Amino acid sequence: MPAQGRDCGEADYQSRQAAYDLKKLRGKEMVRRVRNTRKYEPTSTGLKAMTALLVLREKVIKPLLAASIETQPARGAQHPSNLDRHYETIRVSMQGVFRELGLAA
Repeated sequence: MPAQGRDCGEADYQSRQAAYDLKKLRGKEMVRRVRNTRKYEPTSTGLKAMTALLVLREKVIKPLLAASIETQPARGAQHPSNLDRHYETIRVSMQGVFRELGLAA
């Protein structure tokens, strides 16, 4: 989990940032320190939350952002499933959110 929301490579990630991230994760009770060691382990609720955030980012947010910048209108599926229709509704709504926030042209 990069400090301050930045993506950085392993070489850029310093011990100060790791200490900051661990402090935040401990404060949110997502990880706890293993007794008498310098190791940390996720709590059960922390692991669920981290997994949910990862799935949300990879399976929902990234595809929606990618779809929101399409240059040509999508043709669409000839026989869209209910899931396809839900994703299309979310994509169109997200375009409105981006316009309101000034993130889309």
